[in-house]
Amino acid sequence: MTKYSGGCHCGKVRYEVDMELQGLISCNCSICSKKGLILGFVGEKQFSLKSGKEILKDYQFNKHHIHHLFCTNCGVSSFANGAGPDGSLMYAINVRCLDDVDVTTLQTKPVDGKSL
Repeated sequence: MTKYSGGCHCGKVRYEVDMELQGLISCNCSICSKKGLILGFVGEKQFSLKSGKEILKDYQFNKHHIHHLFCTNCGVSSFANGAGPDGSLMYAINVRCLDDVDVTTLQTKPVDGKSL
């Protein structure tokens, strides 16, 4: 595992995450496609919110299973969370928001979220 730092555009939301940049997805659901998200997934123990909890806003849609969080100052969605397939807390990391990661070098798998 590699430790990455990430956050929103204005820097008020900051986090650290231990992850490998493998198994990344590019989903075509209504929210992911409009935001241009590239997502990687980690468990609760691999994610640590360092700052900005007080300015995060929660947006839920469809089945209301995922908490799509965004910075109320700059509007950037740098991560989301919800229950994973086994019921444990999972984080969806927008790898575009990780510091010093060149997303043009990453491989992503397309996911048909529109049909789910």
